[in-house]
Amino acid sequence: MKMSEIRNMDIAELKERLSDLKKKYDSLTLSHAVTPLENPMEIRKMRRTIARMMTELNQRGN
Repeated sequence: MKMSEIRNMDIAELKERLSDLKKKYDSLTLSHAVTPLENPMEIRKMRRTIARMMTELNQRGN
């Protein structure tokens, strides 16, 4: 997800998507530990998207 898309979200939607992505990230890393993923770059993309969302929330003051 691009930063421009994240900036267009309102705070409630941003928090909701962030919690969903964190859950998906946890399950993805756990499944990767058990059996390697076909595309492990998904983990990196998701981690960076989470960081972008958290950055935007912190900039907005929440």
